[in-house]
Amino acid sequence: MNKMNIAAQLYTVRDYTKKEIDLRETLRKIKDIGYEAVQISAIGPIAPEVVKVLADEAQLRICASHTSFQRMKEDLDQVIKEHQLWNCRYVGLGAIPEQYNSSREGYEAFVLDSADIVSRLHQAGLQFIYHNHRFEFDKFGGSRTGMDVLFESTKPEEFGFELDLFWVQAGGADPADWIQKTAGRMAVVHLKDMAIIKDHAVTAEIGEGNMNYGKLIQACRDTGVEWYVVEQDECRRDPFESLAISYRNLQAYL
Repeated sequence: MNKMNIAAQLYTVRDYTKKEIDLRETLRKIKDIGYEAVQISAIGPIAPEVVKVLADEAQLRICASHTSFQRMKEDLDQVIKEHQLWNCRYVGLGAIPEQYNSSREGYEAFVLDSADIVSRLHQAGLQFIYHNHRFEFDKFGGSRTGMDVLFESTKPEEFGFELDLFWVQAGGADPADWIQKTAGRMAVVHLKDMAIIKDHAVTAEIGEGNMNYGKLIQACRDTGVEWYVVEQDECRRDPFESLAISYRNLQAYL
């Protein structure tokens, strides 16, 4: 891995991406930290052509997105055009819609309902990637989890994963095991650390928590992960400072 593989998830700085003028400044700050790419997520109603211009101005690549399932269902042709414009292969879903996540049958229904979407993305030369939280690790009787359903019931060449290692650990699973399990199906990984404050697990900058990132980064390298995306859902300091700390600490694993 080198610095060109490290991207910033714009969700981390979502309060600073709602208007074109703010997004321009945010991208400049991210580039100044050292990042070479961003993942588009939670930005304001800014035309994709403008997003492309601003990213190019900042000399940042767009490595992936988070796109709502509703948009994928209702406007997939435009989603495809946007990603092709951005030269961005990875179309991410930030979470399974709530109506699917409470039962095994719900996850199975989601697999069926998303099959045409992921197939059409694949045919267009793009890749659907699924971003987990912890609820996917609920067990629905027996030992199978929602994550197991997604992994076992989808086509490996079409349905990719974007493991969020914090949320895998928060769900009681082993992040290193899941990295190995999704080998060949995960080109984008989400990184944030887990710290304990007053007996509660909270998101933290890489290297500021207790996760074994030396082991986890090596597992990602061994399995061919392409993009290492820093995302911190909640920051206890300025989010740009959080991105800078995580970027700096990730250098230890290069």
